[in-house]
Amino acid sequence: MTATQPERIFHIATASDWRRTLETGTYTTSTMGRTLAEEGFIHASRRDQVQGVFDRYYRGAGEHLVLLTIDPARLTDAEVRVEAVGDDTYPHVYGPINRTAVVDVVPLDRRGATETVISLWVKGMAARMGIALAVMAVVALVVLVAQRLA
Repeated sequence: MTATQPERIFHIATASDWRRTLETGTYTTSTMGRTLAEEGFIHASRRDQVQGVFDRYYRGAGEHLVLLTIDPARLTDAEVRVEAVGDDTYPHVYGPINRTAVVDVVPLDRRGATETVISLWVKGMAARMGIALAVMAVVALVVLVAQRLA
């Protein structure tokens, strides 16, 4: 690691790829649909680059995404190189990412923003309230129809 490398690096992953990592202990997806073996490294970014990466490559993913926060100092079988890509630089992980190097995993919403526990709870509560209201409306309708037929 060089002095110019960030303390933490970030990688957008599909939730299914992350679940596989929980089983195997290593993460080996370079980017959506490409493996470490195919690409030669795993694409990563600084925090300020995450939204741009999401917008360019993941916006239409069609599956649940998570943001991995990686501590390069915890990588056991890989090295991070910050390399020029166009007019900017990006961290690339040369080797598999061991699960213990991933210090945080948060869901991303459809716009690429991180989901908090509270926002997930509110969304879940809103969905449950919507279902409850729909059920109450159906029950009220059935009661009204039954009263008119009686």
